[in-house]
Amino acid sequence: MRGSLWQLGQSITRRLAQADKKAITRRYFASEADLKKTVLYDFHVAHGGKMVPFAGWSMPIQYKDSIMDSTINCRQNGGLFDVSHMCGLSLKGKDCVPFLEKLVIADVAGLAHGTGTLTVFTNEKGGAIDDSVITKVKDDHIYLVVNAGCRDKDLAHIEEHMKAFKAKGGDVSWHIHDERSLLALQGPLAAPVLQHLTKDDLSKLYFGEFRILDINGATCFLTRTGYTGEDGFEISVPSENAEDLAKAILEKSEGKVRLTGLGARDSLRLEAGLCLYGNDMEQHVTPVEAGLTWAIGKRRRAEGGFLGAEVILKQLAEGPSIRRVGFISTGPPPRSHSEIQDEKGSNIGEITSGGFSPCLKKNIAMGYVKSGLHKAGTKAKILVRGKAYDGVVTKMPFVPTKYYKPS
Repeated sequence: MRGSLWQLGQSITRRLAQADKKAITRRYFASEADLKKTVLYDFHVAHGGKMVPFAGWSMPIQYKDSIMDSTINCRQNGGLFDVSHMCGLSLKGKDCVPFLEKLVIADVAGLAHGTGTLTVFTNEKGGAIDDSVITKVKDDHIYLVVNAGCRDKDLAHIEEHMKAFKAKGGDVSWHIHDERSLLALQGPLAAPVLQHLTKDDLSKLYFGEFRILDINGATCFLTRTGYTGEDGFEISVPSENAEDLAKAILEKSEGKVRLTGLGARDSLRLEAGLCLYGNDMEQHVTPVEAGLTWAIGKRRRAEGGFLGAEVILKQLAEGPSIRRVGFISTGPPPRSHSEIQDEKGSNIGEITSGGFSPCLKKNIAMGYVKSGLHKAGTKAKILVRGKAYDGVVTKMPFVPTKYYKPS
């Protein structure tokens, strides 16, 4: 989704506070009838969720609290997000690992059982089709989650290559988990609260690890991961158990973990320096340009063997012409497509995501600049509504990450 969810949330909040609520409701919610709903739709509405169209779904952008408060609460206590619009799928079969390695940059074969990584599906030109968290459950089972807005494109891409792979005798099949819902529980209270609902010892599950276990009486796929920079989990739960699980999490936290919408999710991921596909990553941007070189497995750098490998390996050797960087700026918050200039007024790039950081109380943004101008401390001008404001290239994440790793 283009533009900032935070910005949309602020706009809705302001306008709903003004008189003509019916007109606003019509404007933002006009296509409600055509939108898909998660199984928690009524639960969101009952808890004051302000529902907006997102990637073909009706999703809560915020609840009764502001996006600012919601963002801060997630970092101080915890947030529970419904991310069931995202698409979970399993690849099965003895050749599922070599099959997936044709499509992504990760060293999937090198992953230990029950561990995962962020990866990128690439096209023939090395551009990003989507980013995804993939987990090697076993050698013959990969579990992955792809973005809602990319679902149709991703599934068509995987299916096309799967048909060709199987025609050559490859053993791979898939199952799309439309029977499951996905909840993200994030923040410092995530582990202590979830521990109340499972017998498994969560202190032995580290960042990026996966387990199939019983949570609140339902068989769940649990991954210690998230999109906030905080410790937390993504929980794939059978849809018929999703509401009970959401209620149990909120209850066990004694009100400290709050339902949190897409608006805060956007400001949290921006503070953590994480890409939003469609803003910070697109079909024409490579993983190297996007600052995801670390996600290209060592063996893959040597061997290639994925779509667009030629372009990507060349960039690794010679350096990319543009790079994704973070900015802190003055004036109004920069937005997607704000122009970046050097101090002389020449164009050097473009902002892809930006907003006001609830936790840092200052403007933060990310965007792409010409290589050589990407070093932290480089001064720039950022154009917002035609006026230039001071910006400085800043290392990301803006807010330190708190992933749970072995000490």
